[in-house]
This record gives sequence, structure tokens and C-alpha cells, in this order.
Amino acid sequence: MSLSMYSASVPVFVRMFGNAQKWLTRAEEHAAARKFDPANYLGLRLAPDMLPFSRQIQIASDGAKGCVARLAGDEPPKWEDNETTMADLHARLQRTVDFVQSVPAERLAGSERREIVLPMRQGDPLRFDGEGYLKHFVLPNLFFHLTTAYALLRHAGVELGKRDYLGNP
Repeated sequence: MSLSMYSASVPVFVRMFGNAQKWLTRAEEHAAARKFDPANYLGLRLAPDMLPFSRQIQIASDGAKGCVARLAGDEPPKWEDNETTMADLHARLQRTVDFVQSVPAERLAGSERREIVLPMRQGDPLRFDGEGYLKHFVLPNLFFHLTTAYALLRHAGVELGKRDYLGNP
């Protein structure tokens, strides 16, 4: 039995964003216990030239919603990147989960062969077939940005472990 494009994408996004929701909650609890504003986490970065924590979450969200929309043959929804609180980031993650779950599995059937053209800010657009787009662009980017967000919270002292990253089966 082959793995469908839907099962290789939507359940992965839903699980990882559910895990990320728990990281945000842990960060809020960490901040409350130490009596500081959890919004302090939003600007975290490990190096001056890296994007801050809030952008890591936004980019992961954009990648997932863009992936499902493109695989379904739709234009990805455009959302403002204006989250300024942990509650805003929670809402962003939930909105992403709601969106990816709103696309029926049948809409992604056969998308492994669909041409995906990804516009770039600079240079020529990237071109993929749907399977290559999911496996070699979307999933690596998702895990990169979520791992970075997780690591930023760990670096800030939030008590998270590998099990929190992976979630429960």
C-alpha cells in the first residue's frame, strides 16, 4: 500500500503544531513562575542575523497551509504576520491546523504529480512535482523552523525534552 499525499502531510502538520502548542503553554508557565511577560519569548534568537521565535512559528505555519493549498491546486491563504503575544501564536497555530484539516483528503489525491511553482522573492521560481515539493522542501522547512522554535525555548530555560518535541503516539 502506498502512502497518500494527504497522510504524508496533514497528520504530520497537525501533530507537530499540536506539540508546538504545548511548548507555548510550557513557555507561558515558565514565564509566569518567574514573573515575566511571556511575550519576551517572541523576539528570541540565537544569532543577530537569524529570524526571531515568532517568525519561526509564522514560517512553519505558512509552509503547512501553503503546502496543502498548493497540493489541492488552490492559492494559499495569505495571513498577516502580526502576532505579538503568545496567545496570538497559539491562535496562528490553531488557524493553521483548522485550515489544513478543512481540505478533504480527496483534494490531494494525485497531487504527487501536480506541478508546484513556488515564487521566490529573488530569482526564478522553484519548480517541483508535488511529491518532491512535500518531501524535499515543505517537510524539511517545517522541521527546521519548529526545531529552531523548540531550541529557542529550551535555550531560554523552558523545561522541554525530546518527548515534548515528538509528542505522544
